[in-house]
Amino acid sequence: QVQLVESGGGLVQTGGSLRLSCAASGSFFSINVMDWYRQAPGKQRELVAGITISGSAYYADSVKGRFTISRDNAKNTVYLQMNTLKPEDTAVYYCNAQISLDVFRGLRDYWGQGTQVTVSS
Repeated sequence: QVQLVESGGGLVQTGGSLRLSCAASGSFFSINVMDWYRQAPGKQRELVAGITISGSAYYADSVKGRFTISRDNAKNTVYLQMNTLKPEDTAVYYCNAQISLDVFRGLRDYWGQGTQVTVSS
């Protein structure tokens, strides 16, 4: 059974930093794209950043220049370094990964349980 476990959320003041981690565990063949999403109260879940297996990264306009996504393929882990945090970054952050269980099956999406990030003004 594949699991994604996030860590690193918490409470921080405006202008502060946090680093989120998401580790994939279980039995699988490969991980393709890994993304971070967030969902604020009363809002839809939105893509924050993503990174391909080769390391190409993409970001939402709202976080460009402040957030950096990276991954360690040997550890099956994706990271999100969040700097210059703003109150509007407050949300539950979710990790998403496209994982193939074996060579015969295609990719499917897996989600973590979410980690709360709260930025106080």
